[in-house]
Amino acid sequence: MKSLVEFLGQSLAEFPDQVSVEEVDKGYETVYQLYVAPEDMGRLIGKQGSIARAIRTIVKAAAIKSGAQVHVKINENQ
Repeated sequence: MKSLVEFLGQSLAEFPDQVSVEEVDKGYETVYQLYVAPEDMGRLIGKQGSIARAIRTIVKAAAIKSGAQVHVKINENQ
């Protein structure tokens, strides 16, 4: 699942080398922190959050097969 989030982030980012994913296990759910360059934040969120919503939908659909609950958060690199 982590590789899927990373692939989607790198595919959409203008600076794919600055994309990284951190997996945080919170017991019953897994949170994927997608870190991108500050310049790519708008590109990955999209107008009114449409691209971010699409990324979350794809990841959640893939997670349903394994019965896991996942969340994707998009952050900028520090």
